[in-house]
Amino acid sequence: MRRAHAAVESLRIALAALRANPARGVLTTLGIVIGIVAVATTMTAANGLATSFRDNVSILGTDVLYVSRVPWIFNGPFFELRNRPRLTLKESDKLVRSLRSAVAVNPTAETQRPIKYRSETSENIRIVGTTDKQMLVSSAVPEHGRFLTEFDVQTRRRVCVIGTTIHERLFDGQDPVNKELKIGRDGFRVIGVMEKQGSAGFFGGPDFDSQVFIPITTFNKVFGGQFRDFNLAVKAPPGVDLADFEYELVGEMRKIRRLGPGEDDDFAINKMDSLLDAFNNVMGVLLLIGMSVTGISLFVGGVGVMNIMFVSVSERTREIGIRKAIGAKRRAIMQQFLFEAAAICLVGGTIGVALSVGVAAVIDRMLMPANLSLPIVGLALGVSMLVGLIAGLIPAWRASRLNPIEALRYE
Repeated sequence: MRRAHAAVESLRIALAALRANPARGVLTTLGIVIGIVAVATTMTAANGLATSFRDNVSILGTDVLYVSRVPWIFNGPFFELRNRPRLTLKESDKLVRSLRSAVAVNPTAETQRPIKYRSETSENIRIVGTTDKQMLVSSAVPEHGRFLTEFDVQTRRRVCVIGTTIHERLFDGQDPVNKELKIGRDGFRVIGVMEKQGSAGFFGGPDFDSQVFIPITTFNKVFGGQFRDFNLAVKAPPGVDLADFEYELVGEMRKIRRLGPGEDDDFAINKMDSLLDAFNNVMGVLLLIGMSVTGISLFVGGVGVMNIMFVSVSERTREIGIRKAIGAKRRAIMQQFLFEAAAICLVGGTIGVALSVGVAAVIDRMLMPANLSLPIVGLALGVSMLVGLIAGLIPAWRASRLNPIEALRYE
């Protein structure tokens, strides 16, 4: 009880000292404010980027494996992979027949072409040749109209499904269904508009809202599919371990490609986890850099607080002597100055958090989803108090060690 009373009394004296020198306290907290804004903004941006990325790549599906000529993420030299044979539609058909456990096998191929509707043109749009199985391997669905059907694919119809960005850019709010647009030099009828999906652009991935789907058979005829890389999306059956299904898929692909027991795979199996792992690695490095810069700012702020606390101890030497003369213990003196340093930094932390709310709002509006959550606020305030306690430790110890007789003589 006595210790609690002493702590409250030390806090009261510390706050009184802050009120006596408000201008000095505000200037002292400037370094802490900058450091806390950096801490809160770094953590908020990291959380927003992670949320945005995970939401956008979730369209790839956690139960879907993607077979391609080269892996999405690789560390070795590219020339070791570039000579691999391309995947073909024939191999896709063979995989459908041999891997009977798969829910769906969907081949895709891509190119870039300008698209035009009346006088409006968009350059370098991603054109994706696919099948009706796209709806089974992807979580995205049409917002208006419909998606491709098996009949569209079999009859090589010149129809397309566009992304929301294409809709907004070319049609200016009009209903695009059944309207004709040109992909390159060829006309296609719009049959649907996909829902908004976002982008996987963090790794140079596609903007899912700026793409156009057409039947893969039409793609082969119009854009020369025999010269394109095909990718196969293979959906695992429900309740089956994805690692076991991947092992089965690799075995079937090796049979299709007639690879011997000692030969390396000449194809790659990709999944969403590989993108998430790469993302987490990159984010770890970015956070390390960001927190290092933040640490420097907080260190500078802490040095400023320490200097002010030394000045404060020097100015109040006689006060310390009087308190000791009437019975104040070293612990009480030390608590007083530690609390004062912590209070200075807590004020700076509070101002920093308030500024971070505005920064987070700007990030949320202009760049990515960002929300200054309560755990981040708590962490920022906790860090500011910790910096204050560390910065005030030596001045407080010095104050507690003053000889009361010499302190009373100080003018």
